[in-house]
Order: sequence, then C-alpha cells, then structure tokens
Amino acid sequence: MKTYWKSENADREHTRRHAKVLSKLILVACVAALLPFSLRAQDRTAAPSADVVVFNNGDQLTGKFERAVGDSILFKSDTIGEVTIPMSKVKELKSSNNFVVLRKDENVTREPKQAEAIRVENGAVTQTPPSGNAETIPAKNVGYIVDGATYNKELNGNPGFFSGWDGSVTGGATVLQSTSHGQTYTAALGLFRDIPSVPYLPLRTRTTFNLLETYGKLTQPVVPNPTNLPAAEAKTSIFHTDFEHDKYLTPRFYMLGGLSYDHNFSQGLNFQQIYGVGAGYTVLKTAVQQFDVKADIHYEQQKFIQPVQPAPPAALLPLTPDQNLVGSTFGEAYRRTLPGKIQFTHSGTYIQSWNNTDAWSAIGTVGLALPVVHRFSLSLNLLDNYLNNPALGFNKNSLQFVTGVTYSFH
Repeated sequence: MKTYWKSENADREHTRRHAKVLSKLILVACVAALLPFSLRAQDRTAAPSADVVVFNNGDQLTGKFERAVGDSILFKSDTIGEVTIPMSKVKELKSSNNFVVLRKDENVTREPKQAEAIRVENGAVTQTPPSGNAETIPAKNVGYIVDGATYNKELNGNPGFFSGWDGSVTGGATVLQSTSHGQTYTAALGLFRDIPSVPYLPLRTRTTFNLLETYGKLTQPVVPNPTNLPAAEAKTSIFHTDFEHDKYLTPRFYMLGGLSYDHNFSQGLNFQQIYGVGAGYTVLKTAVQQFDVKADIHYEQQKFIQPVQPAPPAALLPLTPDQNLVGSTFGEAYRRTLPGKIQFTHSGTYIQSWNNTDAWSAIGTVGLALPVVHRFSLSLNLLDNYLNNPALGFNKNSLQFVTGVTYSFH
C-alpha cells in the first residue's frame, strides 16, 4: 500500500510539472502572436503627422512637403499628386520634418549643415534650431530647402559605379534605293555622372562617357556596262569614343584623367588611341549655361590605312608611317539652355604633338537638341575633324552634318 501511494504521488507531481511547462509554452505563443499587432500599433502611433499647406484663400492641402527651389515649394498630395506652389500663395506651411535652408547668395561648401524645423508663413521661411533662436528668411532670398536626410546623403554619399548615370542616346539613318543604292547609319551615346547629383552642392567628381559611330556604304554601278565592269563602292566609317573622370579640388578647379579612341576611314586613320592626365577649370556656371576649359599631357598612338601593294614587278607604293607621340590636348566646352528648353552645345579641341610638331589635329562640334515630345528631341549636329598628317592620298578634313532623334534618360 505504501508503495502504491508513493507511485500515485509521483504521477501527480509529474502531471503538475507538465501542466506548468505547457502553460508557459502557451503564454510564450500568445505573446509571439500578439507582438506584431503591438508593433504595428506602435508604428501607427509613432507615424509622423501629415504636412499641411494653407493657401491664402483658406483652402488646405495635406501630404508631404518635399523641397523648395527659389520661391516655389514642391508638395506631394495623396489626392492630386505632386504640385509646385509659389510661396506667395501660401499663408502657412507646417511640416514635422527637419530641413536645411540654403540662401541664394550662400557660398555652399562640403561642410555638413544641421537640419532644423521650419515654418513657411506669409512669404517667409522661419528656421527654429534646437537652441530656440528662430531666424526668418524672406522667400526672395531662399535658394533651396532640402530635407536633412537627402542633404546628408548627397553630401557624403558615394554611389556604386553603375548608379547615378544620366545622359541620352541618338539614332539616325539614311537609305537610298535606286540605280545607286546604299545606307548610312549614325548612333551616339552620351553619359555623365555627377557626385553629388544635385545643383545646390559643389561637385566632388564628374565622369563622362561618349560614343559616336557613323557607318555607310554607297554602291554605284557602271551605266551603261557592256563589258560587265564591277560596281564602284564608297565607304564611310567614322568612330569615336572617350572616357574622362574629373576630381574637383575646389568648386571650379579639377584634376582629370581620360582616354579616347578614334577611327576615320575618310582620313586614312585606322586607329588612334590617347591616354592622358591634366586639369580643368569651370570659367562660367549658372542655372542656364556652363563654360569649361581644360588641358592635359598624354601619350598618343596613330596607325594608318596602308595602300594595297601591286604585284611585282610594279613599283611599291609609299607607306604612311605609324606614330608614337607625346603631346597635349587643349579643349573648351560650352552648353546653354535656350528658350523653349532647347539645348545648345559647343566644344573645341586642339591636339598638339611635342615630339613631331607636324602631327597635330583639331576637332570642333556644334549641336542643337529641340524638344519634341516627352523625353524625345530632334538633334542637329555639325562635327569637323582635321588631321594634319592623314594617310597618303586622303584629305586632311572630315566634315559631318548629322540629324537624328534623341532620347534623354531623365
């Protein structure tokens, strides 16, 4: 009997322990199940209130104040989307975020700035720093208003090599189908990347990549042709590409490294390659125009198209010697935004060799991009290449007038 009661008590103790463990497991499961709902409730509680803009006529718009450029603010509403509002029409703007305010005449540097609470009211912007000493800036003196997170990201961010690129691609074609027949195709790609990518901060680096290819062939048969003479063919093949990386030491002065490759069948230039380092300076920079000058010292190699040698015993034709050169490039580039968002570009380059002063060349370009619809525009470009030492029998000058359709990425 004593043994029986001991066994029964042991079973009861085991059952109680099992019940305690089971209850703890149920409690943990309930907490785990309710935790996401609790966190979501906290997120809803902690979510910032919507920004509110009050117009002079009393109307209100809720949403998010994104930024301001000059005396206009960019406001994004859930109902009407993104709108630009002149500050003169704003009676009051309240935002729960902190912003960096840049004046029009402010000399912006790469030093960090503290984001502060702001209030737009009656044509003025009031900054309230943590110290509480508010400062009011008239709307006419405001250059930019940027949220603190964006400002710091642009100021200190360093995106990967494959991000942040902008530019355009252009294509054009001419097709002739008659007694004479042929085609000419033109393709161009222009890419650039600025870091920072915003206009209100001074540049740290700028990278550019350009590619241009013009290829064509015209076939002209002999007419009349009683002896079945072969048709004559005229070929066009002009290729250029360049890559340059600029490192800004001041807002206007920069060091550069670059390379370029060229092929021009019209001048007998089979292949030209240039590798150089130098410096550049931004002479003029405003919201609508920019003018840069630069110079470098480089290594240059030129290989020329050689004539097909006749069969012996005919006299051999003279060859054009290939060149290994040390020289300098002197260049300028200008761009301007004309009325109607028409883009005007111009550049000039002079390449001088120092170990063979006769081996010099020059390149000039002029271009217009006329907006058509959305990101498409009509491009008109004039390109002139001059090579002072072309291959034997080829002209020194090569002139192209190129029209095409351009698509801008942004």
